[in-house]
Amino acid sequence: MDTTAETRRNRGAMSYHAGLSAEERISTDYERRGFPIAQRRWRGKRGEIDLIAHDGDGLVFVEVKQSSDFDRAAARVSPRQMKRLYASAEEYLGQMPNGSLTDVRFDVALVNALGEVRIIENAFGHG
Repeated sequence: MDTTAETRRNRGAMSYHAGLSAEERISTDYERRGFPIAQRRWRGKRGEIDLIAHDGDGLVFVEVKQSSDFDRAAARVSPRQMKRLYASAEEYLGQMPNGSLTDVRFDVALVNALGEVRIIENAFGHG
């Protein structure tokens, strides 16, 4: 077997599992703070939303980023990802009773290599 391909596959598997672990850590944090999780890794036609939490009658759309440190994790949130998140949230809201009138916010949740968490609430507002 080609060791380069095997190395890439191993890195991909490690990143996938690290991402799952980060999302689990973040969902536990939100639930502990009184924001029950409505969806994990919700996938629509326009993309995936890592976590969707209830905030009373409203919703919190959460983008989870994991990296060696908080700055690197935050730098991984690109304008393209923000647009994808807005489009996916719009699609999700289409199935809600109040549709686009639902109160929402967009958070970015960062996890560093030590498993520490930093939540940026209303990280880029409502698009």
